[in-house]
Amino acid sequence: AVLAISSQSAAFSPSLNNNAASSTRLSMSNPTTSEFLTAETAKKCVEVAGGSPLYAYSIDKLNENADACLAFPNAYGLTVRYAMKACPNGSILKLFNQKGIHIDASSGFEVRRAMDAGIPAENISLSTQELPENFAELVDLGVKVNACSISQLERFGKHYAGTGQKVGVRVNPGVGSGGFSSSNTGFSKTNVGGPASSFGIWYASVEDGTVPDMVEKYGLTVERIHTHIGSGSDPKIWQQVATKSLSFCKTFPTVTALNLGGGYKVGRNEGEATTDLQEIGGPVAEAFKTFAAENDGRELRLEIEPGTYLVAMAGALVSKVQDKVFTTGEDGHVFLKMDAGMTDVLRPSLYGAVHPITILPGSGESSDVGEDTESVVVVGHCCESGDLMTPKPGEPEALGEREMRKAEIGDIIIMDGSGAYCAGMSTKNYNSFPEAPEVLVGDDGEVHLIRARQPVTDIWANECTPSGLF
Repeated sequence: AVLAISSQSAAFSPSLNNNAASSTRLSMSNPTTSEFLTAETAKKCVEVAGGSPLYAYSIDKLNENADACLAFPNAYGLTVRYAMKACPNGSILKLFNQKGIHIDASSGFEVRRAMDAGIPAENISLSTQELPENFAELVDLGVKVNACSISQLERFGKHYAGTGQKVGVRVNPGVGSGGFSSSNTGFSKTNVGGPASSFGIWYASVEDGTVPDMVEKYGLTVERIHTHIGSGSDPKIWQQVATKSLSFCKTFPTVTALNLGGGYKVGRNEGEATTDLQEIGGPVAEAFKTFAAENDGRELRLEIEPGTYLVAMAGALVSKVQDKVFTTGEDGHVFLKMDAGMTDVLRPSLYGAVHPITILPGSGESSDVGEDTESVVVVGHCCESGDLMTPKPGEPEALGEREMRKAEIGDIIIMDGSGAYCAGMSTKNYNSFPEAPEVLVGDDGEVHLIRARQPVTDIWANECTPSGLF
């Protein structure tokens, strides 16, 4: 069947697809559907993928989230760039490209991957911790590069000295907003702004003339200021960073665009807030208008770089309960063992992230959903004590029990909120588990394979033993 990626998506999600039905109950959980999968569609995903585990993505939700981002308030034009590190599958890149969304790449390899998927080079922006050796080749093809350190700017300048080559400058604005931290300046694994972050050029180097002097020395043209504060949702921090970033734009009269990078927090679970794009965007648009009024009518284009917002709740890990064990006594637990784990979703082990989890009958029939519940701990399949799928919130080393529908071996277990930073950020091949396949659930309910399961022999195919060593 031909897969039609259409913005005019029919309502595929089941009638119980709402916050109350699809969120994890930290105290009680017995839904009949996940965020977008029923028992029937989950089983169909398993069949199409040739078994579990697998990642499933909803075209309906991808389109819905894309439309929300494209409606972000702006004063003088908007470019939405998908942070492809969140989920880099080529089919998803193509879907967003069709919607008019550009790409934010975090490495030279991601640039190559995006171009191989058909993304025009001029629609790709590269902001990276490691400037690739062939950066000039990419720039000459049309890729936009943001210098993320003084040394990167100097390397860029030396290569393009005297040519007036356009470049972006990524600035660390001095504050951040991380999804797993309340601190705006301290270290957090999801906070990439502030003095505890290595990302970007420290703002003082712009203000003291270091960056402007280097730009002048090499005859570069700064066309874009880029800031990135992390995956938070505090409107006050966003407004503060927007105002600060606009001051950097004032330093360079050639700047035509301001990229306010940083993800938007998505509420995966009951009681968690999802960023209101209109709420945080409205004041930012007004700030752009004020800047124009105070700077001879300079109208700057806004760029944003959502990743999590676009794909997190549009994706789910589909696995099976492959074992069930228990310990007794006051500190005993019932453990559900998935046929997946940190090899597929690392976020719980890394951050103590809490994902919505739904147990569906292995029969694939919604009518078989039972009423009995039990308190369980869900763990992965790795020989690793840290392979924990239900940690306490923000505590990756602490067991968190969930009250769920009573499960049997062979039942389907859905981990929602797995569209972002899961398939693209897993510990795949640990314990020699193959990389899991990916499927798209179409707006017509059909399931389409978009990445096949990795053949196990591919894991060691590039190993070699020197002749005569053994």
